This record gives sequence, C-alpha cells and structure tokens, in this order.
Amino acid sequence: METRLDRYEGAREGKIEQLKELIASSENIVFLGGAGVSTESGIPDFRSGEGIFNQDSGLKYRPIDVVSHTFFIEHPEEFYDFYKHKLCYPKAKPNKAHKALVRLEKQGKLKAIITQNVDGLHQMAGSTNTIELHGSVKCNYCMDCKTRYDLNFILDSVGVPRCTKCGGIVRPDVVLYEEYLDANNEEDAKIAIHMCDLMIIGGTSLTVYPAAKYVEYLTHNRVVIINKSSTYLDLQALLCIHDSIGDILDTVVPKRARSKKANDSKESSSKDARAKTKANSKAASSNSMTSSKSKSVSKKKGKNEKPNSIEEGNND
Repeated sequence: METRLDRYEGAREGKIEQLKELIASSENIVFLGGAGVSTESGIPDFRSGEGIFNQDSGLKYRPIDVVSHTFFIEHPEEFYDFYKHKLCYPKAKPNKAHKALVRLEKQGKLKAIITQNVDGLHQMAGSTNTIELHGSVKCNYCMDCKTRYDLNFILDSVGVPRCTKCGGIVRPDVVLYEEYLDANNEEDAKIAIHMCDLMIIGGTSLTVYPAAKYVEYLTHNRVVIINKSSTYLDLQALLCIHDSIGDILDTVVPKRARSKKANDSKESSSKDARAKTKANSKAASSNSMTSSKSKSVSKKKGKNEKPNSIEEGNND
C-alpha cells in the first residue's frame, strides 16, 4: 500500500535518492527483516490475505495453533505434516533483496542482518553476520541426544522424524509460539542495533514481538522502513518507502561498488604512488643540482688549470 505522497510524480525517485545518501553517509548499518523479504522468493508470509495463517491447513486446527509448542507436543504427526508442506521451501532461492544486502556487507557498511525468517536464504546468498531470531528450518536436532540433522532428513522422514542413534524425536531448531527466543540472539541483536548509525527495516509489518520493539534500542532517529504495507513506526521513521523491498534495495546498493577492503587498498596504492613520485622528483632535482655544479667546476678547471695528459690537452 503506497502513501498519497508516493503517488506524486518524482516522489519515489526522491526517496530512493535520499536512501542512497543515507547509506553513503553511514558506516554501521543494521538490517531488520521479516517475511516480506522472502515472499519475492516464492515463500508466503503469515498474515497477509494469501499468507499461511489465512490458508487452509488441511486440518481441523487453525494454522496459528499448529505452530505452537503445545500442538507440537500433543499432535506431533499433524505438526510435521503441516510443517513440511507449509513452512519448508527447499527449492527457494535468494532474491534481489538478499543479494543487495550481501553487496552492502562486502562494501563494509552492513554490520548485521537481524531476521525473523527461518528459511536460511540470507546465508545461502552469502551474508556472514546473520542473527536468526526464530531459528532455521535447515537446522534440526534430536530432543534426547542432541544429534544434529539437516533439512533433507526431516523432509525425507515418514511421519514423525526419529533419531537414527537413539530413536528420539528430531525437531526443527525454530522458535514456536509459546517458546522463548534464544537469549544470545536477542542480546546480539540489541547490541548491533545500539551500535548502528542507520537501521533499515524491511519486509515486516512490525507486529511480531519482541522484534517489533527493537527500534527502542536505537540511540538516534536514523530509521528507514521499506514495506508494502504501513507500520506503527511509519510516522516516526526518517524515511518510509511503501514498495518492493527487493526492487528498492537492488536500486540503492551499487552492483559494482568497490568493497571497503578494495578502497583501502586503492587509497594505500595511491599514497605509495604519490610518495614514489615525490621521491623521484626530489632525486631528479638533486641530480640536476649536482650536474649543474659539476659543469661549473669543469668550466672553472678549463680556465685555470693545465691539462693532465696529452689527450686532455690535444686541440687537434
């Protein structure tokens, strides 16, 4: 849903230019993303009209109840049937938003991605500092012996996945309703936000807590929101763009920009070249002075001194 301002000619372009300037002037950016980041990879969100919570679960239970801790414990077979068909998308690939964030990280500007998604697409794209608040479908473990398993093990299992070592239930390492977020992930997210000089929020309606309140840990008002629908924070944000997160990020993050390391290397090489040029100039000047002095001495010698040999005095 776009704002009235976005309908005016040039409004979108103006906001894009403003975002480019904000990124260019920042050195410690944090990105907080939600389900909207992954919808462009073909993964449905939860709360929109076509979202998972508004789809037919195929069961007599509501989808929002199926992904709860209580339901998982009491109805494991129904849980896994729903989980494998509605929450796992092994063929999904990173989209323009994921790839743009990787570029921003390689440029040395993006310091952390805080995601509410469990699909692992940020890591697949190449992001190295990703805080997965709700875990990942790609990580699974035995509830008894803690042996780790990948996503294929879950998808290939019939009924409730069982550990090959002890027979215990293998559960996804994701945070279900009624469960707490990992304390270390929460702390890392808060620290990253506190340290950043620009926070970009994308693909989330900011209705899921505690992530929706993370902006409170900011020490400034440099907040950008990119989301198709409005959020409670729109009026307080420095910049708000109601548009595709992939299109916007792909536009504002240069595709061929030098990385911070490359820029540092270029600057160092430039300094070395300037120093070498200066040294050569100084040496040339010194040689010129020496040559001039030598000529002067030679001229003086020819006038006042006798030749030292026949060859030196021969005028023929």
